Amino acid sequence: MDKLEQKINELRAYPAEEEWFEFKDNWYNETGIAEYISALSNAAAMHGEENAYLVWGVHNDTHELTGTSFTFHRDVKGEPLEHYLARQITPDIGFSFRELMINKRRVVVLIIPAAKNIPTAFNNIRYLRIGSSKVNLNKYPERESQLFDILRNGLPTIESVEAYDQELTFRKLMMYYEDKGIVLNRKTFEKNLGLLTKDGKYNMLAQVLSDDSQIPIRVSIFRGTDKASMLYSVREFGNNCLLNSLDKVLEYGDVLNIMQADEKDRLVERKEVPLFDQDAFREAIINAFVHNAWVDGNAPMITVYSDRIEILSRGRLAPKQTLTGFYLGESVPVNRKLSDIFLQLHISERSGRGVPQITKVYGREAFEFRENSIVVTIPFDKLSSNVGDKVADKVGDKTKKLNPTRQRIMEEIRNNPNITQPQLMDIIGIGKTAVQNNIAFLKKNGYIERVGSNKNGYWIAR
Repeated sequence: MDKLEQKINELRAYPAEEEWFEFKDNWYNETGIAEYISALSNAAAMHGEENAYLVWGVHNDTHELTGTSFTFHRDVKGEPLEHYLARQITPDIGFSFRELMINKRRVVVLIIPAAKNIPTAFNNIRYLRIGSSKVNLNKYPERESQLFDILRNGLPTIESVEAYDQELTFRKLMMYYEDKGIVLNRKTFEKNLGLLTKDGKYNMLAQVLSDDSQIPIRVSIFRGTDKASMLYSVREFGNNCLLNSLDKVLEYGDVLNIMQADEKDRLVERKEVPLFDQDAFREAIINAFVHNAWVDGNAPMITVYSDRIEILSRGRLAPKQTLTGFYLGESVPVNRKLSDIFLQLHISERSGRGVPQITKVYGREAFEFRENSIVVTIPFDKLSSNVGDKVADKVGDKTKKLNPTRQRIMEEIRNNPNITQPQLMDIIGIGKTAVQNNIAFLKKNGYIERVGSNKNGYWIAR
């Protein structure tokens, strides 16, 4: 199969258009094409793609091959279209048109190299794709600044972005390595593990591996199938060395994975059926941690509903990773140094079996690619209708034993672990003394725990 044909089929496999490629049927407008060249070229640079693509002959919504009558062999006021476009696009980026037949359908592809050094412009105006819209970049100064920074320094990574705390300690990291039989050299480990920027400052990799990462990692459990349903529990596993947080989340997965009695076709002994596939869950969690875009200080989000677990990691596929390669298990790390550490500690392996293991159990539909995140859904193999209650009971939901005021305080703390006592007074409609007395009761009886100071700390609801 022709490489370009393979690329088009790969683009068609995406659930929706990305900002660096666009599908058309027979549309033609020379000015619009020139604007797309600018917008797609700059978008490709923003996403770390080598090229962007404007494709005729593929339906915009269904991604079905429709074929096209569009031709680029035409003139614009006596000037060949390609010459017109090249003259108006600055700097010269060397775009090119290609024609090919796919399943007996004619397809035309405009291959647009990503911007380099400076943004690509049409008629001295720089465009960008934001979602499915083509916009004047000048009207979005923050994105314009981001694009210039990427063109100068490359995409921000966990290794290049400075940590927001430069007073970091790594006692837990040292102990974790020692538990694995590896002794880190205290004088050189920061450099060897890649914890420093080029300027010698701690980077975000150092931040997430430090004793206090200051990044919350929470598992939220809801009674129903969406976030509008009752919130049972929020467990906090972050603000710790990432390796310890990962272990705790995986251990918590063991708690959530209740064993169910399958009485169907019972002959001799009762069959025990787990709520979900433990190996698929483990791979999904490890992948979420190692490939998460930690540069903005946000952790993966783990949400448990009555029928599934959703594991959301921030960011997109790694630059140069393809959707086809992703499903085949071709390993292209988003965070190479973090991936190396996981590999060194035998937490993961670079065999690429994680995604295939998940799809083998739950199919490709387990993965959802959103605008700035990837979600893995682990459905429950439910043998009874009250699984949500069983999960809640197992993780220790005791709020039903509390009076209505204390239940409400617990609910508000679970929804917002940073909530303050004055806010609780306003929301619940009770006085300062009542709030303080009820919080004292909840703390004394192990329902909640305060971490950090009253000003900068947060609540943990048990």
